[in-house]
Amino acid sequence: MSQQGVQDELYVDQYTLGLVGPDQEWAGTVADGGTVETYTPPGCWGPMVTPSFRGGHEVTRPIRVEGAEVGDAIAIRIRDVTVTSMATSTGSMAEREGAFGDDPFVDHRCPECGTTWPDSVVEGTGEDAIRCAECGANASSFGFEYGYTVAFDHENAVGVTLDEDGAHELALDAERVMDIPENARQHPILLYEPDGMPGTLGRLRPFIGNIGTTPSVTMPDSHNAGDFGQSLIGADHDYGVETEADLEKRTDGHMDIPEVRAGATLICPVEVDGGGVYVGDLHANQGDGELSLHTTDVSGTVTMDVEVIEGLDLDGPVLLPNEEDLPFISRPYDDDEVAAGRDLGAEHGVDVDTDMAPIQVVGSGATVNDATQNAFDRAGQLLDMSEGEIRARCTFTGGVQIGRLPGVVQLDLLAPLDLLDERGLGDAARQQYGL
Repeated sequence: MSQQGVQDELYVDQYTLGLVGPDQEWAGTVADGGTVETYTPPGCWGPMVTPSFRGGHEVTRPIRVEGAEVGDAIAIRIRDVTVTSMATSTGSMAEREGAFGDDPFVDHRCPECGTTWPDSVVEGTGEDAIRCAECGANASSFGFEYGYTVAFDHENAVGVTLDEDGAHELALDAERVMDIPENARQHPILLYEPDGMPGTLGRLRPFIGNIGTTPSVTMPDSHNAGDFGQSLIGADHDYGVETEADLEKRTDGHMDIPEVRAGATLICPVEVDGGGVYVGDLHANQGDGELSLHTTDVSGTVTMDVEVIEGLDLDGPVLLPNEEDLPFISRPYDDDEVAAGRDLGAEHGVDVDTDMAPIQVVGSGATVNDATQNAFDRAGQLLDMSEGEIRARCTFTGGVQIGRLPGVVQLDLLAPLDLLDERGLGDAARQQYGL
């Protein structure tokens, strides 16, 4: 990746073919304190069924942040997330035998002619529509075990699932309806026209499923997390790794945490000089846990401000959600609570620390338990506390939430502001919560 001129405002609409890592071409360089706007295609299903992809998403090329060096962190303040798709299809997946080697998200091959990562063409609609350009066979690695098609209202407030006729009508105009960007290389999943649970109404709240900084090794973008990354261990393809320890080079950009939305601040480790911020996998909505492993993938735009935090050597992301998204006991104290706490402390002869701020430490691993342990380890390192104290503070002033099964969590707690100041996080917390 080569250095480019520094811009105060940077627009990005160039994407990788399913990979993140230091060998990807820069999208550009933005000033420390500058603003980035990205326009991204859907993640998950589109890249999953497009056999030329090396990963399960189509994320932006990495963005260099002026002055960011290894051992720093980058605060990403998400100002806006706007959905531009009018509909999408999603559901739980079924793997197609013979269309992949070790990993259906990564190791694509044509089941007939054996071409690896084959180019493909579209013929008609339905789950047989994506064909190998070499021999004409159905070349996609996935179908739906149970799928559905969702149309969105004009304000992106609600969505409704469609019946067979409605899903087919949208499939005939899939690229336009999904607003597939000009530079994207995926096939739109609306082509599959699934029609499960028709007439179901759902609320929408868009967020970013894959956002963060570039890892120091190249890996599939969808596998930049401790749970999806497990399939890379021992894999016999270009992106396989040998041991669990090799996954420590991940940056956990693929979180699928619904609270990573407009108004939130995400603080990410810098593992390559420049940081290499990237964005993709926008969703129109998702229930905690992403229980189907997939949700409503959409095209859309993201506007965010970026700022370097020097010397904040993180092992993974730290999230400062919107206050309304925090659990009740993790929210900043109001004036009445501070006064009551001080009175109670005086009654019992103890000084009460009321200068606290919420933080969420993201952890990932093979299972939810592994991810929680990873978050304990990261939080202990960040705050210089024993695991016992972290567990106690999380129990009394926080908790653990599931971003995605099988293994992405947010460990949240109220942390002393003076300690956050020492670590370089105090200003970000004060700005986020008006402290």
